[in-house]
Amino acid sequence: MPEPEKIAVIDDDRSTLRALVRLLATNGREVFPFSSAKEFVTFAETQTVLCVISDLWMPEISGLELQRLMVERMPDTAMIILTAHADVPSSVRALKLGAIDFLEKPVRRNQLLDAVTRATSRTRDNREKIAVLTELERRYGELTPREREVFGLLATGLLNKQVGAQLGAAEKTIKQHRGVVMHKMQADSFADLVLMAALLGIRPVNLDVSKAKGVLRT
Repeated sequence: MPEPEKIAVIDDDRSTLRALVRLLATNGREVFPFSSAKEFVTFAETQTVLCVISDLWMPEISGLELQRLMVERMPDTAMIILTAHADVPSSVRALKLGAIDFLEKPVRRNQLLDAVTRATSRTRDNREKIAVLTELERRYGELTPREREVFGLLATGLLNKQVGAQLGAAEKTIKQHRGVVMHKMQADSFADLVLMAALLGIRPVNLDVSKAKGVLRT
């Protein structure tokens, strides 16, 4: 049986906090309640929550200020903003910072649960992407400087002999490097390798287009 989704709820109004906790808990979520944003940011398990629900207007650290902190410290975690006094500028700022939703109190049950479902889904997607990129960076780190050069040039679509012309190496040597790069990066196909290069933001250094064209004419 899967573990319940962990949700953090932050509101300085205790009656609202209790109501939100009860609603989410009866819907099968594990809820961590906080009476202030300051209390939440010192919580040891912030990285385990899949969604943060926060009131907008709170003393010391407001909901928007908390959202800015989350963008810096835990950008993968989705957030929902609640307020009893909605205003257009605040809602626009919250959504621009990446909030899943900006809901007015008293929030309707289904409206909140739908927003939580979207938020937890986004957090999982974000964390999966981060995990994939982290693993790719680890693999890329195992390449030698020459293999990285070959990788970057191959990712532009150059043929082995064109890469060889760029690097002053024989086509056979480049073919060997290509095989090693494919193996270390765990790429099942050349298309996979190109996608990995795009995700890593790899660009070839000192690409001489004239050399590539010259090889094609020979």
